[in-house]
Amino acid sequence: MHSVKVGSFAILISKQLAVTRSSSRAQYYVPLICEQIASICVNLRRTTTTSSQPVVIRIPRRMQEQIENIKQMQSKKFDRLPTAKPGRLLIKSKNPQQNQSVAYTLGKFEQPVLTSKGWKRNEALGDYFTINSTQSAPPFMGKQEGVGDDRASPLKTFDCFNISPELVESLQSQKIIHPTTVQMQTIPKILKGRNVLCAAETGSGKTLAYLLPIIHKLQAEKQEEQITDSVRKIHAVVVIPSRELAEQVASVARSIGQRFGLVVKVAGGGRGVGNIKAAFSHGQPDVLVATPGALLKALWKRFVSLSELNFLVIDEADTMFDVSFAGMLENILSHAQVASRLSETVGLTRKAQLIVVGATFPRGVGEVLSKVTDLGSMVTVKSQMLHYIMPHVKQTFLRVKGADKILELHQALKKAEQEHKGVLVFCNSASTVNWLGYLLDEMGVGHMRLQGEMPGAMREGIFRNFQRGNVDVLICTDIASRGLDTQRVGLVVNYDFPESHTDYIHRAGRVGRAGGAGGGEVLSFVTHPWDVELVQRIETAARRRMPLPGMESEIQKPSHKTDLKINEQKVH
Repeated sequence: MHSVKVGSFAILISKQLAVTRSSSRAQYYVPLICEQIASICVNLRRTTTTSSQPVVIRIPRRMQEQIENIKQMQSKKFDRLPTAKPGRLLIKSKNPQQNQSVAYTLGKFEQPVLTSKGWKRNEALGDYFTINSTQSAPPFMGKQEGVGDDRASPLKTFDCFNISPELVESLQSQKIIHPTTVQMQTIPKILKGRNVLCAAETGSGKTLAYLLPIIHKLQAEKQEEQITDSVRKIHAVVVIPSRELAEQVASVARSIGQRFGLVVKVAGGGRGVGNIKAAFSHGQPDVLVATPGALLKALWKRFVSLSELNFLVIDEADTMFDVSFAGMLENILSHAQVASRLSETVGLTRKAQLIVVGATFPRGVGEVLSKVTDLGSMVTVKSQMLHYIMPHVKQTFLRVKGADKILELHQALKKAEQEHKGVLVFCNSASTVNWLGYLLDEMGVGHMRLQGEMPGAMREGIFRNFQRGNVDVLICTDIASRGLDTQRVGLVVNYDFPESHTDYIHRAGRVGRAGGAGGGEVLSFVTHPWDVELVQRIETAARRRMPLPGMESEIQKPSHKTDLKINEQKVH
């Protein structure tokens, strides 16, 4: 009876060894199995007191050799059990088991373990994860090739474009020495007269990428033609969605074009027709920066003409081609003669170069532009990191109850105050901006508020005070998330989580900008179930090192059905 039990157990042991010897866990299971064999042997010896012959237990020799080999292997490696490799973390979670190191790469069919997976349940309140910065310099600042070896070469300067030396000196006086990657790619194409679509991440220097070649070409023509104020015509128009952005772009244009005598003016909304007319009372500017509504009013009142336009720039394309602006933009484009090929941008009868700039693009871009130019004539400049989670900015997501957000915000502001950082606090509505401002007043936190229901002149003054450092905390809506220069900002707080990937990209893009100091941080409060869904897509993109889903980066050609609709409208 004993021999049957032992034989059966030996068969079981051999089967388990066959399964586990190819497994990385064999070194843990085999000693346990050996202990079980020894235990049975002891019990058998104790139960054989009435038998005159000893019980013989035979274990196959090959099994004995396998056991001995694995035991020896275990004795050598027991002190260094397989653990995660030390190093920097890409994702740091409250639960260390959900961390992901920078060195780890997910397989194509491997499903990431998301920290935010169960965040729709109340049990997840207080959970958090951080997407750490993996590099110190912004990816759009370019690289110094061969750093640390004999192949090292210095970063290029603006002299490489063969532009006016005075223009380079003007940039150097503002401590702008090295062009960014998007500027290296875009400026030569505009100088050659090409229509350009520039798609690059926020803060990568897109404004200077189009202003610099435009001002270079205008000052060269001005020297040749000796234009006087009485015959000056508008040669460049920049269409931009808000008055704050228009003032900012105009300021950059003036700073680099003032020594050439170029006149730059702004036509912004919110001031009425009288103020728009006053902008042209002393003659036409060389460069006009305008919001769509103000430019249309100026065209209707014949304050301006776009007949001799050399450059037409559409900045912040994701907003300008949205349904709220698309109709006005089509009307503006119909007043300008846009070139459809390179040969049309030179000579006395030349047409306007079209430059479209943005960090994201809605689906209707191709349908609008195809009505005024050949889409095949447009050269696309696209950043390699477009729509990726910014690798030089630390981004933290905190699952929190709505009632606790004000306390978390107060703690974040206290920390930022100690580090002397400028802070942008984003809300989804003007009413939340005002309500949050009252609470911070009661807490004694100095701040300013910026939202779309304020008069244009007031908004302009508030943002200028923030840029100058008169106040460190600005509570705002998404009106401050598009294109505004926020180099002094070190912390962005999403008090209300943004409603789309596009909004998140633009808000997070207020830190880590070209010319800014350091990468900065983004802190996001996650409250609602629909917030969680968006966070899960962001976390998945970060863990897979993939761009955010559903973002447009190309001009999509209109479909055949769209062409038929356009032709039918023309017939009727």
